[in-house]
Amino acid sequence: MTSHTARFRATATVLAALLALGATSACSGKAKNSGGDGKAGAGGVKTGDGVSDKKITLGVLTDMTGVYATLGKSVTQAQRLYVKQTNAEGGICGRKLELTVRDHGYDPQKAIAAYTELEPKVLGFAQFIGSPFVAAVKQRIDSQDKALVIPQAWSASLLGSPYIRVLGSTYDIETINAIDFLMKEKGLKKGDKLGHVYFEGDYGENSLAGSRHMAEESGLTIVEQKIKPTDNDMSAQVAALKKAGVKAVVISAGPRQAASLVGVAAAGGFRVPVIGNNSAFAPQLLATQAGPALEKMYYVATPALPIGADAEGPKKLAAAYAKAYPKDALDNGVVAGWTAASAFGQALERACKDKDLTREGVDKALLTMSDYDSGFGPQNFTDPKAPSSLESVIIRPDKGAKGGSSVVREGEASEAAQAYKRD
Repeated sequence: MTSHTARFRATATVLAALLALGATSACSGKAKNSGGDGKAGAGGVKTGDGVSDKKITLGVLTDMTGVYATLGKSVTQAQRLYVKQTNAEGGICGRKLELTVRDHGYDPQKAIAAYTELEPKVLGFAQFIGSPFVAAVKQRIDSQDKALVIPQAWSASLLGSPYIRVLGSTYDIETINAIDFLMKEKGLKKGDKLGHVYFEGDYGENSLAGSRHMAEESGLTIVEQKIKPTDNDMSAQVAALKKAGVKAVVISAGPRQAASLVGVAAAGGFRVPVIGNNSAFAPQLLATQAGPALEKMYYVATPALPIGADAEGPKKLAAAYAKAYPKDALDNGVVAGWTAASAFGQALERACKDKDLTREGVDKALLTMSDYDSGFGPQNFTDPKAPSSLESVIIRPDKGAKGGSSVVREGEASEAAQAYKRD
């Protein structure tokens, strides 16, 4: 077992222990706080936790004050917009939607405490930021709570549960598609060295699995550079990659690290294409000194069309969001929040037709969604062991585009991604 994998599992164990501290109180309060008892309610529809004859309550466990605060704000506001629009049209199944939001600030104790508090009161979770936190409650969700969770996390470690459903491609598949783009369109070829800068822990490890797979399949050599989330200056990494003679770089980290990597590389005359996972870009970077270099050298693989794409779904959402939040910038967190909420809403619609708004009924309904598309790309939720899509859209930073990015390659699942089998 590698050291970073061991640390991740240790973290998950600690988080699970924290969860256990609140499990007794959560169980004892479940019946008291439940919105229903599985019996038929209004319209002859069975209801359960978080559902009454007038209301459907969904939980949101977000980060609005921690390391992913920008993402958390955009995701949450987009989901509030979805709820507002849905309720204005009469709600779902004769009931109004309601979000109960908790900001955990990307703090493990706060995240687990918030889950323990909200779980008995909600039907499920339209948002849960932080793959380690979701992983820590996965066993409890699968064996006991059975509440649908659509996390804002794309780690393959979250696959396999019928209740925790990754929306879009996982990091390993996303990285495979990213490298496929580098090879087909940016000159990377068999025999070349490819740099990979990645966060220690589950996100980086899962992304690295994708690059190692592509190296084996395509005859590349990976030059690995592991970093911590607190490492913000990529000068040492750039120097090492330049010395190694890499022809391109993948970065599986945060926006700050991506800006530093690209900015330092450009300043030193090391002008190779750099591509990041979907978590490694924020349009606010374009206002920094690294902005011009990002527009020339940087690309990002994402699970869905960006908010500025020239398609009906993005255009409609961008207009509605700008009207609802005129002082806030558009970014792809808006897309992530909206697509998660709309997928959950579609599952509710199907569960309503089956007259079963219990957790079991909603989970079952989601498993029937084989070709759902909210306007940002097709999703298939029928196999819990697989992400809902193998496709990635390749975008580039673009100061002149709405949302700060434009599409370079439309959604595509590379042959390598389609053939990929996890160990």
